Amino acid sequence: MAPTLPRIRGSFPPLVTPLRNGAVDYDAYARMVEFQIDNGSHGILVNGTTAEPSTLTVEERNRLVDTAVATARGRIPIIAATGSQSLAETIALTDHATRAGVDALLIVTPYYIRPPQRGLVAYYEALAERHDLPWMIYHIPGRTAVSVTLDTLKALRERSPTFIGMKHAVNDLGFVSECLDAFGDDFRIFVGLEELSFPMMAVGACGLMNAVGNLCPRILADMCEAVWKGDLESARTIHQRLFEINRAVFFDTNPIPVKYMMKRLGILTHNEHRLPMLPATPDLATRLDTVLARAGLLGEKQSP
Repeated sequence: MAPTLPRIRGSFPPLVTPLRNGAVDYDAYARMVEFQIDNGSHGILVNGTTAEPSTLTVEERNRLVDTAVATARGRIPIIAATGSQSLAETIALTDHATRAGVDALLIVTPYYIRPPQRGLVAYYEALAERHDLPWMIYHIPGRTAVSVTLDTLKALRERSPTFIGMKHAVNDLGFVSECLDAFGDDFRIFVGLEELSFPMMAVGACGLMNAVGNLCPRILADMCEAVWKGDLESARTIHQRLFEINRAVFFDTNPIPVKYMMKRLGILTHNEHRLPMLPATPDLATRLDTVLARAGLLGEKQSP
């Protein structure tokens, strides 16, 4: 695990899943991985929330992992999100990602079930016993309806030497400071809410896993690197520059706005979704076009 850990920091955009006529477009996905590498991302996250994983089959999620690993060829680290509401499904996803050669795992708290904290500890412990990869908790109670407590994190830290941190998608800077105080600065905390990108990094988060990284990966990488250099003024300036486009990501359920904006910028050829998700409405498209124009992006067509 030691050689991998220093690489698990920075901007790791959670890639969208390109769809075409109802099927996953793996060739387009490979091009997106190359686009991220070419534009300075420090790594990528496969099958995060932005990938709409709950609309994908286990086989599709596994093949996306395979595609990312094969395309990256070790140039950047790959983190696979392998969680589900079912332990059996999470085991299948985690075992495959481990065999595929990912660098780390991100495992969401089981959603819908609303388990007790002791259940979360047992769940993660059962998964951690199956592999020796670094792994993190994906903490997003707004989607899963369950929060993780500091005591739960402490229990997992004691029982699993490969537990290294979490993606924190909660508007709670105080909890970040509590975790870093309890576990030290090596505890990896990735920012999962665009609006907290700079503030959370300023207090010690190691990087970003933000949907907006699908649109403008270079600038997110630049912000991370500015923080590492201690240039907080530059990092804050970047954060403010991203303010409107960060908000636009959530004009509708993620990743509806992101996929539309990716299509407008030429990063995707289709902004297709699977039910119950739907593409952007005409009114939403107009709002997003206005944001892209004000950000000066519409005249900069990009090709993944």
